[in-house]
Amino acid sequence: MSEDERRSDALTLLQVGDVTVKARMPWSSNATFLASVCLDGNECDAIYKPLRGERPLWDFSSGLYRREVAAYVLDVALGWGHVPETVVRADAPLGIGSLQRFVAADFAEHYFTLLEHEEHHDALRTIAVFDLLANNADRKSGHCLLGEDGRIWAIDHGVCFADEPKLRTVIWDFGGEPVPAARRDDVARLASEGLPRELDELLSASELTALRRRIDAVATLARFPDPGEGRPYPWPLV
Repeated sequence: MSEDERRSDALTLLQVGDVTVKARMPWSSNATFLASVCLDGNECDAIYKPLRGERPLWDFSSGLYRREVAAYVLDVALGWGHVPETVVRADAPLGIGSLQRFVAADFAEHYFTLLEHEEHHDALRTIAVFDLLANNADRKSGHCLLGEDGRIWAIDHGVCFADEPKLRTVIWDFGGEPVPAARRDDVARLASEGLPRELDELLSASELTALRRRIDAVATLARFPDPGEGRPYPWPLV
């Protein structure tokens, strides 16, 4: 089975499969659940983030689950394949929310440990570019996973896409380095093609305008930013 076929099958399962909540995930600021999704004998685990479990934030409107889906849509449009398949499910057990394929991973690994191995640097640079585009306000080290498939996955995008600068991330180690030309080309292509229409239902008009501006800026960005001593890190770091 090709990668495109696998991802298509995963999306179908998430979109129409029967959802059963199995357990609440620990250490999450919002209510986050491990769920199983079944369809015609096929099954996968998923992460379910219902709207009703969100804690209000002063700087983000409710509906963080939509940002989780928007991150997947943006990742697909760029062709990078680092965000697991994610959909909106209105008929899930606790009401509307996001449903994301659970990534089987080595959970002892995270950004800081992955950084020690040069073979992961290209993937981590790509995630750094993605966070510039998505204006990620919470890229913790534990949000970079080493999947059992050997791929680096990026998760937890509920506080992205604000219409004002909010970048908070642990990925500053590439500051001052050239942005890979291939990644700039991908961003330039997206700038030329325009944003996927799905984002119109997930982000506000001002957020979409800000996203387009970031895409235009990153398409010509020569080097990764290095904010120096004032680096805006998330907390906790992992």
